[in-house]
Amino acid sequence: MKKTNLILLLLLISLSAFSQYSISGKIVDEQNEPLPFANILLYKIEDTKDPKGQVSDDEGIFVFAKVTEGKYKMVVSMLGFATEKIKEFTLEANKTLTITLKEESQSLDEVVVKNKRPVIKQTAEKLIVDLENSEMVNTSLQDVMQKVPGVLVTNNGISIAGNSGVQILINGKTTAYMDVETLLRDFPADNIAQIEVVEQPGAEYDAAGSAAIINIILKKNVRLGTNGILSSWVGEDEGVEFGSGLSLSSYKNKLNWQISASHSQPTWREDLFLVRTVADTIYDQTTIEPFDPVNNRLSASLDYYINEKHTIGLGARWNSRDSERIVDNITNIIKPNGTEVLLTNNQFDRERIAVNINPYYEFKTEKDKLTVDFNFVDFTNNSTNTLFDTPQSQEAFIDRRYIQNGTYQIKTYSVDYTKTFSDNLTFKAGSRFADVATNNDLDALIDENGSFQLIDDESSRFLVDETIFALYSKITAKKGKWSFSGGLRYEDSNTKGTSLFMNNGKDSSAVVERPIEKIFPSASISRKLTKALGATLSYSYRIQRPSYNSLNSFQQFLDPFSANQGNQNLRPSFTNKYQFNLTYEGQPFFTIAHNTTEDAIFQLVRQNDKTAQIRQQEVNVEENRNWNFRLFAPVNFTKGLDGFTGIIVANTDFKSETYNLDLNKWNLIWFIQASYELPLDIDFELYGNYGTGALEGPIEVDWLAELGFSFSKKFLKDERLKVNLGFNKMLNRGFVGQINIVDENNANRNSFANVESNGSRQSVQLRAVYTFGDKFGKKKSRKVSRDEENRIQDTN
Repeated sequence: MKKTNLILLLLLISLSAFSQYSISGKIVDEQNEPLPFANILLYKIEDTKDPKGQVSDDEGIFVFAKVTEGKYKMVVSMLGFATEKIKEFTLEANKTLTITLKEESQSLDEVVVKNKRPVIKQTAEKLIVDLENSEMVNTSLQDVMQKVPGVLVTNNGISIAGNSGVQILINGKTTAYMDVETLLRDFPADNIAQIEVVEQPGAEYDAAGSAAIINIILKKNVRLGTNGILSSWVGEDEGVEFGSGLSLSSYKNKLNWQISASHSQPTWREDLFLVRTVADTIYDQTTIEPFDPVNNRLSASLDYYINEKHTIGLGARWNSRDSERIVDNITNIIKPNGTEVLLTNNQFDRERIAVNINPYYEFKTEKDKLTVDFNFVDFTNNSTNTLFDTPQSQEAFIDRRYIQNGTYQIKTYSVDYTKTFSDNLTFKAGSRFADVATNNDLDALIDENGSFQLIDDESSRFLVDETIFALYSKITAKKGKWSFSGGLRYEDSNTKGTSLFMNNGKDSSAVVERPIEKIFPSASISRKLTKALGATLSYSYRIQRPSYNSLNSFQQFLDPFSANQGNQNLRPSFTNKYQFNLTYEGQPFFTIAHNTTEDAIFQLVRQNDKTAQIRQQEVNVEENRNWNFRLFAPVNFTKGLDGFTGIIVANTDFKSETYNLDLNKWNLIWFIQASYELPLDIDFELYGNYGTGALEGPIEVDWLAELGFSFSKKFLKDERLKVNLGFNKMLNRGFVGQINIVDENNANRNSFANVESNGSRQSVQLRAVYTFGDKFGKKKSRKVSRDEENRIQDTN
C-alpha cells in the first residue's frame, strides 16, 4: 500500500510539473531594436483581476516562469509607444514571442494628440496646448505665449481672461527669479513641447498665484541611442538679430544624458508715450528704449536607471544675460505761456547669472511612485542705472545714479508619493520645504560738481528670510460616467523682511514679519454627458504673496518724472476660483469662470501735483472680481486646413475705498490658430487675435490686434532639416489706453493719463533646425517639484 501511495504521489508531482510552462519573449521597436523597461501584463482568462507582471530587461527580454496551462492574454505598454494587446491564446507548451511596439505621441498624465498644428485639450484642471509640431517660428517664450488661447501678453505682464497674477513654471518648477518680462523675452522656445494653462491647480501644486499657473513642458531626450539637434536663426527686428543652439543626448542601456547650449542676441524696441495734466501744465513724455541683450545658456541632465524600479538623476542649468542700453526720454512741458523741453537719457547696465542644481531619486512600480527631489537656485542680479540730461535740454536736471546688487538663494526639498489602487482610484500625498534668503542692496547717488555722491536717506539694504512648509493629499476616483478629484494643501510660511537704511544721519532698521498658516482646498467633479460631450465643475483656493523686491520701500527713477517704489506693508491676497467646462471629444468647447480676490495686489499709480512726479507702487485693494465666458471651435471646414478659433468675453472689476478706485470693464478677445499644407509640401501656419480692450490693473486698454504667419519645409533624407521663414507682428496695434491716476494723498480726486506703449513692429526671421542621430523614440518622464523662484522679481 505504501508503495502504491508513493507511485501515485510521484505521478501527481510529475503531472503537475509537466503542466507548467514558460512564456518568454522580446520587446522591440519598428526598427527591431530592443526596448528595455517595457511593462508586460499576463492575464488568465478566468481570472483577469490578478494578472502577473514583468518588465523587460536591458535587451528587451522578459520571462514568465512556471505558468500553468490554460487560456491567456497579454498587454504590453511603454511610454511613447502604442499599447499592444496579444489576443487570447491557449498555453499547452513553452511559448516564445517577439512583440513589436509602434511609436506614438503620448505622455503619462494626459494624452497629447500629435498633428501638424497646435492641438488643445481640456481636462478638469488645465488647458493643454501641444506646440511640439508647430511650424510657427518661435524665437522666445513670449512668441509662444501670444499663441495660447486666452493669454494676453502686454507691457504690464501676462493675464488670462482678464486675470493677472500668473505664475510661470518650467517643467513644474517656477523660474521667474528674473521678472516676467525678462523671462518671456530671454527664454528660448526651441525646446518647448507643450504648454499647460492650469487654471484650477490641484493640491500637488503650490498654492501661490491668484490667476492661472502656466507650466512650460520642455522636450526631453526620448530617443534611444545618441542624437542631437542643431539650430540657428537670423532675423531683423530693430536691427539684425541672431542665435544658435546645440543639444546632444544619449540613451543607452541604463544611462540617459542630455546637454544643451545656446547663444542669442535678439533686438527689439519699446516706445512709451504718456500725456498727463497737472494743474494748468501738460506733461508730454516719450521714452524710446532699445534692447540688444546677450544671452548664454547651458543645461545638462543625467538619469540613471538602477533597475526597473529605481532611478536617480541630476539636472543643472546656468544662464547669463548682459544688457547695456541707453534710453531716450523726452518731456515736453507745455505751460500756458510756452513750452519747455527736458531731454534725458537712462544708461542701463545689467548682469544676471543664475545657477540651478536639481538632484532627485525616484522609485516606481506599477502601483506606487515615490519621488524625492532637491532644488537649489543661486541667482545674482547686478545693475547700474544712470539718469542724466543732455546738452540740448532746455530744463535743468541733476544727474542721478542707482546701483542695485542682489543675491538670491533658494533651497527646496520635496517628497511626492502616488498610490494607484486601480484604474479608478489614485491617491497622492507629499511634502515640501522651501528656504529662501535674499540680499538686495541699493545705492542712490546724485551728481555734485561732476562727482556722484551717495544719498544716505534714499539708499537702503533689504534682507528677506522666508520658510514655507507644506503638506498635501489628493484623491482621484472614477465610477461609471463620474470622475472626482479632491485635495487639501496645508502651508505654514514665515517671512521676515529687514530694511537697513539711514534716517537723519543715523543707522536705522525696520523689520516686517508675516506668518501665514492656512489650508487650501481644491476639488473637481466631472461627468460624461454623451459619448463625446463632458462637463466639469471645479474649485480652488489660492494665495498670491508679494514679490520680495516689492516689499522694499526704496524708490527708483525711470525718468525725471516717473519712479517705482516698494511697499513694506504689502499683504498677500487670497482668491476663490470657480470654473465650469464643457468639452467635446476632450477638446475645450465652453467655459464659465468666476474669481473673487480679497486684498488683491494692484499696481497703483500716484501723482504729486506739486512736483508733477508719478509713482508706481503695489498696494492691496479690498476687492477684485472677474467673470469670463469662453467658446472654442475647430477650424477644419476645408481639406488640408486645421486649427482652432474662439472668443473670450470677460469682466474685470476693482474696488477700493482706501484709494478711491472703482474700475470695471467688459472686453472680448477673438483668436485663431490655423495651418494649411501648400503645394510642394510647404506648411503654412497663421495666428491672430483681436480684442476690444482690457483692464490691466490701473490701465484701461483700448482695442488691440496681432497677426503673424510662417512658412516651413523639410529637406534631406528622413526630413532631418527643417527651415522656417516667419513674419511676426505684421499687424500689431500696440498697447493704447488710459491710466487711472490717484492723488498722492489719497484724496477723493482721480485723474487720467493717456498712454501708448508700442513694441517693435513687423519683423522677419529665418530659422533652420537639423536633427541628427537615431530617429525613433522612447518616452520617459518624471514629475518634478516646485520651488519659490517665482517671487524674486527685478523689473529692469
